[in-house]
Amino acid sequence: MAFCKACGQDAGEASFCPKCGAPQGATSGGAPGAAVAAPAAGSATAGIEENVAGLLAYLVGWITGLIFLLIDKRPFVKFHAAQSIAFNIAIFPCWIALWIVELILAHIPIIGFLGLIMFPIFGLAIFLVWIFLMYKAYSHEMFKLPIIGNLVEGMVNK
Repeated sequence: MAFCKACGQDAGEASFCPKCGAPQGATSGGAPGAAVAAPAAGSATAGIEENVAGLLAYLVGWITGLIFLLIDKRPFVKFHAAQSIAFNIAIFPCWIALWIVELILAHIPIIGFLGLIMFPIFGLAIFLVWIFLMYKAYSHEMFKLPIIGNLVEGMVNK
């Protein structure tokens, strides 16, 4: 009778533990028909490397952030997923504030055109921060945005 190396459960002749999913002495490149070790069934994204999952958490904004936050249990991925959600939520009040400033500036004859310049600059800044966050996640760094990062880190570590 064989017992699981990870949890001690009776694994019998199975290649993976029926309780925790840990591989049981599987070899790669051995005899023909030998089992190949696969990632443990700890999460739905266990086959994706951490840095790639962190990058993907930013890819479609809060949508992929929410998906990875709910299905991935690794702290690095959860942090970047939560930061992706918080970053996209923080953009919304900034856009509203920019619209208010635009409405005020539009009524001032001499500097009314500045409002039209602010929208593309703000959009470019958001795009560059988004690319930077994906780069940092892919580089396997837990880069924290100034205010959002500390809030997210406190929520994820609880």
